[in-house]
Amino acid sequence: MTTYDDRASLTDLTAVVERVRDSVEGVIEGKPEVVRLSLTVLLAEGHLLIEDVPGVGKTMLAKALARSIDCSVRRIQFTPDLLPSDITGVSIWDQQRRDFEFKPGAIFAQVVIGDEINRASPKTQSALLESMEERQVTIDGKTYELPGPFMVVATQNPVEMEGTYPLPEAQRDRFMARVSVGYPSAEAELQMLDVHGGVSPLEDLQPVAHAHEILKLIEAVRGVHVAEAVRRYVVDLVAATRTHPDLRLGASPRATLHLLRAAKASAALSGREYALPDDVQALAVAVLAHRLLPTAQAQLNRRTSEQVVEEIIQHTPVPSAPHQSGYGAVGRTAPAYPSHPPRRL
Repeated sequence: MTTYDDRASLTDLTAVVERVRDSVEGVIEGKPEVVRLSLTVLLAEGHLLIEDVPGVGKTMLAKALARSIDCSVRRIQFTPDLLPSDITGVSIWDQQRRDFEFKPGAIFAQVVIGDEINRASPKTQSALLESMEERQVTIDGKTYELPGPFMVVATQNPVEMEGTYPLPEAQRDRFMARVSVGYPSAEAELQMLDVHGGVSPLEDLQPVAHAHEILKLIEAVRGVHVAEAVRRYVVDLVAATRTHPDLRLGASPRATLHLLRAAKASAALSGREYALPDDVQALAVAVLAHRLLPTAQAQLNRRTSEQVVEEIIQHTPVPSAPHQSGYGAVGRTAPAYPSHPPRRL
């Protein structure tokens, strides 16, 4: 298990994240919180779902993140006629060898961009389930491992758009977080005209981090300490979604694990070797809301899943300060708050 006895190692690794962040923000104007969430999901070994109306930069965000890392990238344009074999691959008969030869599909990459994922049929969407959860693909009884790091960045249009299919619950649950890019501010849109008016900044975007550096970052995030009180706080938040009167489907145990991992990645991005309830609260809406199904009455009252999660956060008791609640593990001194808060990436 990775430990943080050497604080310098954490500083060195966060410098890599800063380079990636600066690279992506050079393309996505005025959305630092969206870029930070994308990096959090990457370091937490999760998958990101970007949902918004067409034209706000969903695909550009996914491409900018992928091109900023020196690793293999594949893009899949989801359409109604896309087949599952187009994603996973297919075994083809080789007449010379007189045997079947496996031809890998587009999923065999380190960063997979799924553009407009909800325009494909549920059957095609289900081809992603095994690869997103187990990081492997099984074809004709043979299992093929996917390269690491592995991340799916999918975009989707709102279900009200023409020609879209709602994502199945099992598919939505595979995504660690959902983010909405939203319209830019007037200043950011004006700057976008200056930067993007002549040529796309994606054309000049060069990798600023290697895949092996990202793997080191992921390993570092795994070692972030989460105290018993914070772990219980995560469980309490998720459990509250299963009993809330406005929800007919609460969050799954996978959501609990994803929220914990995301909180650890957020702590590492903030320069801390331990997670706080603040990390959990900041990510709860992005990690939990897209997995929840409101009741019919809640929909009539125009209650969204995001509003329900925010209400749960307000009513769930927050653990007290570290020295009062035992943030440190058994036999381990509770981490002290730094006298000067670390710079957030």
